[in-house]
Amino acid sequence: MQITGVLTGSVMMEAMNIIHGCDRQLVKNKFGQTNVLTSGNMAFIVRHGLDPAAYILPHLINHRANLLALKELGVTEVIGINSTGSLKKTLPPGTIMIPDDFISLAPVPGIHEGKAIHITPSLSEPMRRKLLAAARACDLDVVDGGIYWQVTGPRLETRAEIKMMGNFADVVGMTMASEAISAREMGLHYASVCSIDNYGNGLTQQPLSQEEIIAGTRNNARRMACLLERYTSRT
Repeated sequence: MQITGVLTGSVMMEAMNIIHGCDRQLVKNKFGQTNVLTSGNMAFIVRHGLDPAAYILPHLINHRANLLALKELGVTEVIGINSTGSLKKTLPPGTIMIPDDFISLAPVPGIHEGKAIHITPSLSEPMRRKLLAAARACDLDVVDGGIYWQVTGPRLETRAEIKMMGNFADVVGMTMASEAISAREMGLHYASVCSIDNYGNGLTQQPLSQEEIIAGTRNNARRMACLLERYTSRT
């Protein structure tokens, strides 16, 4: 049985009934340790940890440990469920996007420590196609393609930063590019499904709040669960 790895955020995981009754195991490897939840043909990692009292901030997530844990469990395909902010008024909250590229100007720790080994980062096009087919099977109106801009976090962006990024990308987040790069280095196929949960700072008159972001994530959770179930049933 092929196991699909899923990397997701805390709010999305709480809202998806798909993970009730998962088995939990602590996986240790040379990069660190992480908790993996397994259910049938899916293995989930909650990026920010399972303990709300020990929330892992975006810039402190151990992406290498997470990806290697999935690989050691036999995963070959990894789906990132990424909460994002919109950089365009034409992409309102509630939209689901399956991006085809990303921008990350901050360094990402490599797995080949001390060695000059270069990769060409990318998202898996075959996985993107399968995700789009799964979305159609769920009657989801998703955006095919788009550019994800990764910032370091944990702070949100200034109005000027959002305006500048909007010239080159469609959504902004804090995790996907790091996951995609680490997955590529480990020989794993990776694709992302972006839940657009809020407008970027300054795109609307209403000030951006954390509560707004969380509410947007919860609203998309049910549709994400359907998409994952359809994807794995076709794998």
